[in-house]
Amino acid sequence: MRALAIAATGMSAQQQNIEVISNNIANINTTAFKRSRAEFTDLLYQAERLQGVSNRGRDAIVPQGSQTGLGVRLAAIRSLQVQGPLSQTGNSYDLAINGSGWFQITGPNNEILYTRSGSYSTNANSQLVTVDGYLLSPTITIPNNAVSVSVSQSGLVTAVVAGQTAPQQLGQLTTATFPNDAGLEALGGNLFRETAASGTPVVGVPGDIGYGVIAQGYVESSNVDPVKELVSMISAQRAFELNSKVIQTVDDMAGTITKGIR
Repeated sequence: MRALAIAATGMSAQQQNIEVISNNIANINTTAFKRSRAEFTDLLYQAERLQGVSNRGRDAIVPQGSQTGLGVRLAAIRSLQVQGPLSQTGNSYDLAINGSGWFQITGPNNEILYTRSGSYSTNANSQLVTVDGYLLSPTITIPNNAVSVSVSQSGLVTAVVAGQTAPQQLGQLTTATFPNDAGLEALGGNLFRETAASGTPVVGVPGDIGYGVIAQGYVESSNVDPVKELVSMISAQRAFELNSKVIQTVDDMAGTITKGIR
């Protein structure tokens, strides 16, 4: 019976849905994490009778046909690029983007990668790096005798060094925007890579039109809403149970038919 295969696709789809939800919940405290949503489409339809064709007598048009759907499939796992709340840390090296944009990171093989996570610290060369040691781009080097470091909303980095009263300019941070943020390839470690789907990055200065501003001493929190995730999980569980009930019903029907034949 086709119903067995159809219900099986439904169970598989809800299993994948639960996996997406579980990943969201697991990253509820991950800095700048963006929740994902599983999106599904129906499969092909098997036509028993086509609509819009002449009937057997060829004197009328069939107004409605007969098509049987063959199930469901996972079409996409969409990353929802919604701003997460800003959490104050008090660390002068923690930076958050309030609005659109991505920090640029120099990854392995000098590849430019992108992140919304602004948890930075200094390495042995006094350069700002990510928690995995990748350099922030453009590179910012903090003087060893710096008394304080300031980052303006426009990304201008300055420091007051010992023995001087006037701030010393250290560099200008830039951020990148994409035509399609959801098309970026997630690499793990809060890093993303440009793809053909994301489009080419456009680099600009924070605060310009279309670019968010920098908030020093803050990090962007995950945009996962635990209540919404729990509701989605319950909904997916109920859908899985309904599909399993279909399989059980079909199995009972098949057993009844077999007994009737005997």
